[in-house]
Order: sequence, then C-alpha cells, then structure tokens
Amino acid sequence: MKFGVVVFPGSNCDHDAWYAASHNVGHQAEFLWHSDRDLKGSDCVILPGGFSYGDYLRCGAISKFSPIMSAVKKHADAGGLVLGICNGFQILTECGLLPGALVRNRGLKFICKPVTLKVGTVNSPFTSAIEPSAELVIPIAHGEGCYTADERTLDELEAEDRIAFRYVENPNGSLRDIAGVLNAGRNVMGMMPHPERATEPLMGSSDGLGVFASLTASLTAPHK
Repeated sequence: MKFGVVVFPGSNCDHDAWYAASHNVGHQAEFLWHSDRDLKGSDCVILPGGFSYGDYLRCGAISKFSPIMSAVKKHADAGGLVLGICNGFQILTECGLLPGALVRNRGLKFICKPVTLKVGTVNSPFTSAIEPSAELVIPIAHGEGCYTADERTLDELEAEDRIAFRYVENPNGSLRDIAGVLNAGRNVMGMMPHPERATEPLMGSSDGLGVFASLTASLTAPHK
C-alpha cells in the first residue's frame, strides 16, 4: 500500500502524516508537492493539516486551485481513497468532494487540546478496524473547525450513515456534534481531529492508529 501526502505552502502536519503512514503502520509513503500533476501511484491520498496558502481568503479556498487537486479529484471519482485532516477537511469541502463547510469556532478562539470522539460508523475504509462502541482520544488544533451544513444535507448524512465521528463534548459548535464525514461513495473522508498526532503512547494516545489500520485493512483485504 502506498500513501501520498500532499504538501501545500503552509502545510505543517505533512511530516506527521508521512511518519504515521510509513513508520507507525509500516507502509510506503511519499510527499506530493502542490504543483505536481500526478499522484505517483498512491493508493490513499492524505491532505494534511496546517495553513495552506496562509488560509488567506478562506481556509482551503486557494488550495482547491492547486494543480495536484485535479489529480486528487480524478482519484476520488475513480473510487480512490482520500483522507483530509483539519485543513485537509476544509479543502475537501471547498473543492466539493465533501458537503458542508468549516467556519469559525464557537467563541471565535483557536482550540488546541485532546478531545473524545465517538465512532459514528464503522462502515467505511477509514473506520472499519475500529470497535463500533469505541471512544477515541485524539487532539484538535483549529480556529475554523465548526462544521455546518443545511438541514437537508445534515439529514442525508444521518440517513446514509455518513457521519464518521462525533464529538462527545462539542468543543467548537459543530452542528450535530460532527467531527468527520464521508462522501456518498464512502471513499473520501474529512475529519477535524488529528489521528496522525495520536499514533504512539508517548503522544498521550494511540487511538489515531485506528484510522490508519482501517485504511491498511481495506486495501490489503483479499477481495481487493
């Protein structure tokens, strides 16, 4: 299995994601520069956290025009796996690969702390190796992490079992406590918490490994 980690100007969690994929779960991982036009054989593309293009205009609003995103969209449309973490989640909503939007936190303050998540569904390549009743401790670090969408979209996410994670104690005002969502094809996921920052006990939690273990299992299963 090969992970491709996109590096935008301003990304600051790219090495964390690369390390989690290559060292913690032991798979090949390669950096993909924002101006690249191919994914170099990546099975799963990770859009990491950070402040791509300085978050000017709006978080993720400039990144969606990067040349690499055309390749990411084609990969997703063909059923390829795409994981957006924090700023990566914001980019996925901006480019239309995921519904909704991420706006300023309730209270208008940057929040950086561990939070507890409930698994919303295990019916996805990103969560299949996690126990259905599990509660995970994974850190957040964002100023614009409040998930919002219209009621129709929220109802669709609920009805189609596409809410990947929910906050146990909502830190940012996200509607329906949403911390992560899936696309209709279930091959694209965005989440505001940082699983790559919770992959070793020394970090305070290794609960983030469940996301990477799920991806590994989904691509190495016999039917694949």
